[in-house]
Amino acid sequence: MTDTSGESDQTMAFGLLLDQRDGMIVLGLPGTEYQLHLKLAGAALLPKNQMVRGRIRALAMRVDKVAGGGRFIEPLYGRPRRLQGRIIAASSQANTITVQCPCPVECQLTADQQASSFDVGHWVSFDVQRGATFHPSAWPG
Repeated sequence: MTDTSGESDQTMAFGLLLDQRDGMIVLGLPGTEYQLHLKLAGAALLPKNQMVRGRIRALAMRVDKVAGGGRFIEPLYGRPRRLQGRIIAASSQANTITVQCPCPVECQLTADQQASSFDVGHWVSFDVQRGATFHPSAWPG
């Protein structure tokens, strides 16, 4: 396994902030129809109808290696329930994998699965628990 736990633009998601209320946001992914409903980490007031950047984090259920089949998040509208994509980063220390679906999502693995069992480049598919979060980051400037 390659440990790539440092922050990079490759592992950051960006999109159009479509709505924000009651500690939740709706993030529209550019060039797609995706509208992800995510909990907002912290109490930041983000600029509606502006591009925002940050890290999406989710709690993975059982992660399975797959032969391919494309990148997706189910459903297109609403809270993420199922992810499929290629691993672009992993951290043994944090026991996380970052999966490039239509956008990067950092996933905390369950105690019975270890990030060291997965390599960058593996295709994976899995369900995620309710409560995926968006952690906003300032644009470089």
